[in-house]
Amino acid sequence: MEALRASYTEVWVAEANAPLIRFADRVRSIGSTGLNLVGIEGLEPPRIIFEELAKFDSIVSWYGANRPEFRAALAGFPIYFFPALPPADCRTHACDFFLEHARQVGASVEAAVPRLECRAERRHFAVIHPFSGNPAKNWPLAEFRRLAGWLSERMPVVWCAGPEEPLEKAVRFDNLWDLACWLASSRLYIGNDSGITHLAAATGTSVVAIFGPTDPALWGPRGRNVRIVAPEGPFRLSSPVSLHRVQQAVESML
Repeated sequence: MEALRASYTEVWVAEANAPLIRFADRVRSIGSTGLNLVGIEGLEPPRIIFEELAKFDSIVSWYGANRPEFRAALAGFPIYFFPALPPADCRTHACDFFLEHARQVGASVEAAVPRLECRAERRHFAVIHPFSGNPAKNWPLAEFRRLAGWLSERMPVVWCAGPEEPLEKAVRFDNLWDLACWLASSRLYIGNDSGITHLAAATGTSVVAIFGPTDPALWGPRGRNVRIVAPEGPFRLSSPVSLHRVQQAVESML
């Protein structure tokens, strides 16, 4: 989205993600605009939503791309639709996949490396976030605890969790920008293939990302200081990453 910045740019996103958009002239949650009501049978979106859309010279949308009724309702607007997720047979990293969309509508940016400029003073502690959006992607919590015990001999370790993730004494943030700035202040972050891991990598902090069933060639976090540990060999999906390999990755970042 940042690659598409124009002389005036608005970004409409899910409410939780709005604090992360720092480059736009205006940021709005999709729910606040009424866009989520467009194309829904039996619901009447506010007329102002169409008046607002008519003000733009160009609109790029990943939202609603798979809903024919949504696209039909917005026919006649200068809108380009792109798929919200890479197809199952895609062999291109997700960052490159999305940046290619931007190039198709005029962006000239070459590097597909997400960055968030958080002004945070680096401090001597490590963050562990042992969850993700899919339990199948999670390294065993018991292994994270063993890793934390080993790492705590080198630096303080702080556990991090989302609002609904069950973990006692974990640090939690409601605002993703506040979370990003806190991650940027850490010396090291360790986590699964998750949104928070990608967020940490984008801030420039040192990241060790532990992968399982997902392919890091397609979904691995990108950043200046990222190490990815993934299963190896022909049985990689049934061979979890060992504690020793994660320790080696951590030591390489210290």
